[in-house]
Amino acid sequence: MSNDAPPLLWRLSGSRSIEVPCTVEIERSFNSLHAHAIPEGVELRPGDRVVVHGAPSSIPDGMVATLRCRATVHRAGWAERNWTMAAALFELTELYHCGFEAKEHAP
Repeated sequence: MSNDAPPLLWRLSGSRSIEVPCTVEIERSFNSLHAHAIPEGVELRPGDRVVVHGAPSSIPDGMVATLRCRATVHRAGWAERNWTMAAALFELTELYHCGFEAKEHAP
């Protein structure tokens, strides 16, 4: 769908993309292994996808890095946003399912 489409179709189809600056924090140490991408100037909503451009896929052991790069935010449409919120509720209820059954006694 082109960007000449009416805004209503953008909201339903989710075909809108925005390029924004992004801060990437990567840590690979004994205490932590994580990476966070923080897009700036845009509020992320359920179903939105973020593609980070130019960030390294790994760093050496024991390193912590904070990088500035670009990211493309692909906006979710109305249907995709609502589907994501509904799916998240069902996934959350999976956490509630835990069994407390008596263990069989060994002879």
